Amino acid sequence: MTCPDVERLIDAYSDDELDAAQATEVAEHVAGCPACHEWLAERVALRRLIRSVPYYAAPDRVRRAVAASRRRARVTRQRLAWAAAALAVISLGSGAMIRTVRARQTAATTTALAQDVVASHVRALTDAHLFDVRSSDQHTVKPWFQGKLDFSPPVEDLAPLGFPLVGGRVADIGGQRVAALVYQRRQHTISVFIWPAVDGAGAPADARSFRGFQVRHWTRGAMAFWAVSDLNDLELDQFVHALQG
Repeated sequence: MTCPDVERLIDAYSDDELDAAQATEVAEHVAGCPACHEWLAERVALRRLIRSVPYYAAPDRVRRAVAASRRRARVTRQRLAWAAAALAVISLGSGAMIRTVRARQTAATTTALAQDVVASHVRALTDAHLFDVRSSDQHTVKPWFQGKLDFSPPVEDLAPLGFPLVGGRVADIGGQRVAALVYQRRQHTISVFIWPAVDGAGAPADARSFRGFQVRHWTRGAMAFWAVSDLNDLELDQFVHALQG
């Protein structure tokens, strides 16, 4: 399946209107195509925004105008979506409300990603598949990702600080292929997931605990970082501070 095929089917896919075979093909393409993955994420976010707006019955004059426009021309799904988004923004009525909705969306997205990175960390531990490349040499690990990802992740060895690099692998987070670096602190494993930040934008640092694991999220440069470990808060924060520096 190609990008134009996904463009034609993306709305039906996000609305669960495709049959199983087509849905699988779209999902496989999106998983390996950052552009289509970002496009799908935008469409999903748009639908969430529309659903979060209170419902108001349209006046009769608006209903008559819509009926007349349907007789004049066929409105495409994409135009209808943008029209609905415009009406949603107008109905919100204030910049403060828009910021509130966006903040909720960002929080929901961050929570979903936190769950994904913890699940990936746990799977790697359970399946004993922490490494695709096992090495403490950052000059071995970094080149290994070439050709396997469409970006070059920063790789640092923090052995002098007590957090040696032990290897890396390719992981799947939120439907996209990302770099996963593996560090060690005594008997504790730290997974660091890295991928390009959306539009290269920064984001507030985030710290939380989930399923018994400590999770840290931050951005540096054009990259998003997620660190996951059962290490205690103090030592994990020391590790994160070293990577941020």
